Amino acid sequence: MVYTIVVHLRAKPDQESITKLHDKLVEASNVYSQDKETLSWFVSQSVHDKQDFTIVERYLNESSQQYHLNNPYWKTFDPYVIPLLEKDMDMHRVVELEGSRS
Repeated sequence: MVYTIVVHLRAKPDQESITKLHDKLVEASNVYSQDKETLSWFVSQSVHDKQDFTIVERYLNESSQQYHLNNPYWKTFDPYVIPLLEKDMDMHRVVELEGSRS
């Protein structure tokens, strides 16, 4: 069963924060997509509000997160990203429904 984490992030309204968050998320996607048992790790930015970003992390199963959390890059991510945010990250953990298309 595919384990998915969806994270919504809202950058501070200044262009520097938006640009830094954008660039860090793209970098993180390239790093984390290589982790063992990671099916996909992609990021999006709202077409209506440039401050709003979404991360979608898809893992083979819930225990697959261990590879992500043990990646040395993970320890650098929050300290860089959190100061760029207007509010706390909004995280949702779900499992994909069997029989649905992925």
